[in-house]
Amino acid sequence: MFTSGKFLSPSRILFGALIAGSIVAAAPTQAASPAPLPFPFLLPPPVSAYEPPASAPQMTTPGDDEATPSELPARLRRQVVSYATREAAGTIVIDTPNKYLYYVLGNGQAMRYGIGVGRDGFTWSGVQSVTKKAEWPDWTPPPEMIARQPYLPRHMAGGPGNPLGARAMYLGGTVYRIHGTNAPETIGTHVSSGCIRLTNQDVIDLYSRVNVGAKVIVLPMERRADLGRAFR
Repeated sequence: MFTSGKFLSPSRILFGALIAGSIVAAAPTQAASPAPLPFPFLLPPPVSAYEPPASAPQMTTPGDDEATPSELPARLRRQVVSYATREAAGTIVIDTPNKYLYYVLGNGQAMRYGIGVGRDGFTWSGVQSVTKKAEWPDWTPPPEMIARQPYLPRHMAGGPGNPLGARAMYLGGTVYRIHGTNAPETIGTHVSSGCIRLTNQDVIDLYSRVNVGAKVIVLPMERRADLGRAFR
């Protein structure tokens, strides 16, 4: 190999290469510059910064004896009304067309309840008396009801799932009753096979007032009782 017109031996070439390599290895290396960050520069918050809510929302379920009178239309809620009648205190008047039950308090007043009544073809009228009272009554559908609805149970023990609800008052020797219901949304409708139904909370209240032997007047669809003015 020639350099500047002079011949260099292989040993000199090898020695020069070693020296050059040592110089390169000894030179400090410069760290690469970090890549520029995108703009805008945002970092997500650290996981530890999350704080759960102090307490989770709580859901409450009403008890079996709790009906929902506050969810009923105002006119169907239990209330004391002015009610002119010659009937004695303690008498029950069923206003079928308006779907009200009046419990006469006397002195021109009555406790008025919203009710569900018989569907078309199953309303009735007349005068009966309360012959029996029962708490959480059993239900035995009468034969004529089973004939119309053969899928019905032959007997059902009392309880929250029973169609008679929390209380029942039996009317004379008929198959009809004033009773509660586990379907409060049916209050104010024509739905039953002739029985009179109230919300469970209302029937418990009525049950506490009514005595065995109380007179019950059921008005026909063609006659409307005094609607009763809310008492303030």
